[in-house]
Amino acid sequence: MDGKVAIVTGGAKGLGAGISRRMAREGAKVVITGRDGGAAEAAAEAITRDHGVEALGFSCDMGVKDEVEAMIARAVDRFGRLDSLVTNASLLSPNVLLENKTDEMLKQTLEIGTWGTWWAMRAAFPHLKERGGTIVNFYSIDAQTGAWLHSDYNMNKGAILALTRSAAVEWGRFNIRVNAIAPTGMGQVFAQLAKDVPGFLDMATANNPLLRAGDPDDDIGPVVVFLASEMSRFITGELINVDGGQNLPGYVSKPHNLAELEVSA
Repeated sequence: MDGKVAIVTGGAKGLGAGISRRMAREGAKVVITGRDGGAAEAAAEAITRDHGVEALGFSCDMGVKDEVEAMIARAVDRFGRLDSLVTNASLLSPNVLLENKTDEMLKQTLEIGTWGTWWAMRAAFPHLKERGGTIVNFYSIDAQTGAWLHSDYNMNKGAILALTRSAAVEWGRFNIRVNAIAPTGMGQVFAQLAKDVPGFLDMATANNPLLRAGDPDDDIGPVVVFLASEMSRFITGELINVDGGQNLPGYVSKPHNLAELEVSA
């Protein structure tokens, strides 16, 4: 990806951080954004120091249209071009049953995910159109399995997958390739649980065919690089599960305290 410019939303922490680092290792100039501007700046500084490529980090709330459009403009102003957009940013609302999800929970989840992806893709379009480019969106095994307590998040991810396929069909005429991945790995929440809860990692990976959790840099990042590079020049509109095969058996998400949740307001 030498000479390419990529934006990674939510790119300072968890899976996004691994993706940012891997793209930089492959030569891309990386723009890292997130609601935590300090973390984004620090991640960019570390990439420049460790990998010798230019990186830019700043705050962007994907739920605010003006900020999303400004994110694209700032990246192009800094580097003069845009080749890849990676829309990793997302939001999980409180873990409550579908009947207890509020309109506000759904609104926030859709704003960060569906609307943020929509705004970013449309703002990036004129720049990607110039020389052809790539978009990598994020789906989830939660939506595939109908995970308990994540109904709003699952709805959001289903919309993003539909948008991915629509954009692949319509923007293919400009050599813009649009794909999605459904990753599972050592993201922020998973990594913290593995650290804090004895036996959690073994339990969480016991049903995974590869019997391990995905590494952000070495398992998830390379697939994003593949989809953002010329190696995948004849692939568009696809969903790739990057989860060690976890989507095959799925996973049990039924809460152990279902009776308590059912009586809660």
